[in-house]
Formats: sequence, structure tokens, C-alpha cells
Amino acid sequence: MVNQQRAWLDEEPIVIAVREVSYDPLEDTAQSLKQPYSIWRRRRLLLAFLMLVLSIGCIFVGVQLISSALPTRTVYMVTENQSIINAGGIAPFFSPEVQYWEEDILRWAEEYDLDPNLIATIMQIESCGDPMAGSPAGAQGLFQVMPFHFAQGEVMQDPDTNAKRGMLYLLEGLTYFEGNLPYAVAGYNGGHGTVARGYHMWADETRRYYYWAMGIYQDALTGQSTSDRLNEWLANGGSILCSQAAQTQRSLNTNS
Repeated sequence: MVNQQRAWLDEEPIVIAVREVSYDPLEDTAQSLKQPYSIWRRRRLLLAFLMLVLSIGCIFVGVQLISSALPTRTVYMVTENQSIINAGGIAPFFSPEVQYWEEDILRWAEEYDLDPNLIATIMQIESCGDPMAGSPAGAQGLFQVMPFHFAQGEVMQDPDTNAKRGMLYLLEGLTYFEGNLPYAVAGYNGGHGTVARGYHMWADETRRYYYWAMGIYQDALTGQSTSDRLNEWLANGGSILCSQAAQTQRSLNTNS
């Protein structure tokens, strides 16, 4: 046993090589921060991507909501050299005060290459056939044309002159909107430039005007004998305008 212990003690000791390692606490701290920074950067990129997707989704929903608020009735297109004249006369449901002008309406329709029912619709809403009608804004005559549309020396309330300036302005709208009749009709009331900026920019009066006009005109185009939209317009104040027109026409008949 003694010999074994001595033999163990006499063995050459094992030398373990130890590499000296320098320790820099600042460098260690920087290395430890790299991993969290990389993760945080990826999280920021992911968050930015999600916000971009959310923004695109909100824009899409907004466009859909705006589109749903835009006029949805049929868009009637009028192209060059395409007459939409209805040679059979105007629809029977127009008020008697508008029917009073039927022969003139048919003549103007042929002269300006417009549907007589369209002309009758504009007259119905604008004056209900009162050539002496005037608005607080200064619009005059059967088609409520603003004074700046007339040439110097023209009589604004003269039916033919008033029809000329009114129909030329309507045709200007058809050209401006490339045949889009609903927008041309809305522009007749609200101004073509304003209407072109979008439905959300239309005044309430223009929106109502579009609603009445296109509803009445659609009833005429489809050959209806009555017009619910016209009756609705009459019930919402149109009958007052027509009463004034009837009185003016009686005066004209008396003086003629």
C-alpha cells in the first residue's frame, strides 16, 4: 500500500494550459445589447408593415363609403352626332304650366338637338313654365339663367333668348362631362366646376336638384304616364312655383 502511494506521488504532474482571457466590460455590454436591438428593430418593421396594411384597408373602406354616397342612378351618355330627341312630344305627366310650352319645347329640342323631355324637366324644376320667374340670386326666366350668360342687349326673360342661353349652358355641361348627363344636369344648378370636384362638394340644393331632375327624366324616358318623383317635388314646394306660373300664363293670355 505504501509503495502504491509513493508511486502515485512520484508520477509527473499533469499540466493544464490556461489561456489568459482579457475582459472588457464595455464590449461585453455592447454585445449584449445587439441581440435585443435586432429584435426590437424587427418588431418595429413588423409594426410599420401592419400599420401600412391597416391604412390601406381604411382607405379602401373610405372609398367604398364615398362611392356608396355618390349618385347611383343610371348614367345616360350622349355622344357626338347622337340625337336623343323624342319626336313624340313631352311626357303627359308634366304639369299643365309646362305643357303650355310644349310646341316651343319641341322647337327648341330640334334647334339644340336635345330631348324635349329633358328640356321639359329643366323647365319644370326651374320655373314650372313661368317666363317672368326670378330668383334671389338673380337667375331669370323659364330656365332660370344667370345674367352673365346673356349678351349685352339681350332680354333675359324673352322665352327664346332664355331657352337659347339655358340650352347652350346645358350643352356646355354635356361637353365638359363628356356626355355624362346626370353631372351636366347637376352642373346646370351648381356650376360645372363645382360638380366636377365630387359629390361631397355639392351643395344641398344641387343634390336635391339632381334627385328631382334625374328622377323625373327617368320616368319620362321609361314612358311612365305619371311620375312619383314629380309628385314628390310638387309636394315639397314645387306647387307654389307652379301656382305662380299659372298666374303669369293667365296674364299672358289676357294680354295677347
